[in-house]
Amino acid sequence: MPRSPLPPPPPPPHIRTWPDRAALLADRGRALEDLRRRSLGVHRVLLLWLLAVAAIIGWSLLVLPLQQIEEKDPLGLILGPVFAFLGLASLAPSVIAVAFAIRRDRRIQELIDAWLTLDTHPPTDARLRSPGLSLFWLLSSMLIGAIGLWASFAAAAAAEPGRSAYYDAALGMGIGLILWVTGLIGVTKAVRHYRWALRAVPAPQPGHR
Repeated sequence: MPRSPLPPPPPPPHIRTWPDRAALLADRGRALEDLRRRSLGVHRVLLLWLLAVAAIIGWSLLVLPLQQIEEKDPLGLILGPVFAFLGLASLAPSVIAVAFAIRRDRRIQELIDAWLTLDTHPPTDARLRSPGLSLFWLLSSMLIGAIGLWASFAAAAAAEPGRSAYYDAALGMGIGLILWVTGLIGVTKAVRHYRWALRAVPAPQPGHR
């Protein structure tokens, strides 16, 4: 299913055709709400986690030939390249998708700033702060990052010379790194949004409707 396009930026001043301020604020509010949802919506967190799971699956398949080599499995000569190919086929698209998502977030932020400069409407603008969603991004990402760090250090500490030692260490540390990077991306997004909201969005005042 094709992804729906982002709202367009506001038109230049010389071709704006809003009949009055109410019409301008209505279009502005719809665009900002759509952009806010696309930036901080729960579906974006779930997508990030889904990409992390795909990357973990890819890494698990990619390092599986190490186990076959350490166990001197004769089938490893046949299945090893197959597992490596399947691992890259799962890992590489996940990394590319995350890079595109980060680039898309920058574009969304540019559009939000462009629509904000058109006018001010405190009730609409206050919703852009999204403190609940921002906090959810922060706490959930910190938890995932902490799990990733624990997994990496645990895998390194448990690695001992012996059968499948290199495979176990590579598997655990790779999974831990993927989780840590996933958490770092989420924490960075939450912190950047918080700092942006403090700078660009005025705090809601009592009495505004």
